[in-house]
Amino acid sequence: MNLSQYVINDIQPLKNTDLISDLQLLFTQLTYSHIPIKNDDDVYLGCLSETDVHCFESRKQIKDCAYAAEGFFVRDTTDWLDILEAFAQNKCNIMPILSLKNKYLGYYELNDIISLFNETPFFAEAGAVLIIEKGLADYSFSEISQIVESNDGKLLGAFISKIENDIAQITLKITSTGLSEIMQTFRRYSYHIISGHEEDSYIEGLKERSDYLNKYLNI
Repeated sequence: MNLSQYVINDIQPLKNTDLISDLQLLFTQLTYSHIPIKNDDDVYLGCLSETDVHCFESRKQIKDCAYAAEGFFVRDTTDWLDILEAFAQNKCNIMPILSLKNKYLGYYELNDIISLFNETPFFAEAGAVLIIEKGLADYSFSEISQIVESNDGKLLGAFISKIENDIAQITLKITSTGLSEIMQTFRRYSYHIISGHEEDSYIEGLKERSDYLNKYLNI
């Protein structure tokens, strides 16, 4: 996927000889969480956060507070999914881009990268969402795929959405008209069903049999 169209250069990094007041003013005009800074040789030094900048004395130079700079960035060759991960890890909405020779090229905005995720088949294609759980040492994506495909389904995407107490929670997007059969098969393979966004006839069937048994016992 070509990400060059998402590279933005509206804001150039401030120099470390600029004043903190320049940064503070910039933050009042923008909605970015961080602003990139560089030295007099145009070498990228990192980003200063809005939270930190508003705590600094406005008459100081940026280099006096450069110790607070966060050195995160991505390369112009970085995959969009790794870029999204970098945003999450650094809790920011602006991501500086450096070339392989460490030249500053611009930055990505978080919303642009999220929009790429929303355009993937996982979100864009029609299908059912199924959330399952199993022990970390017991599940496998090959088994999950085999279960889905053996019931005439196709996986549009799968990711681990939670890990807690050695239990992995996996979210699946499936194209299938037989979600109930897939859910039953997962149960036979000892997966716990958290939710399935389609009628779960297995549960409905249990309820019907339970109601029938109660009627029979009450005759």
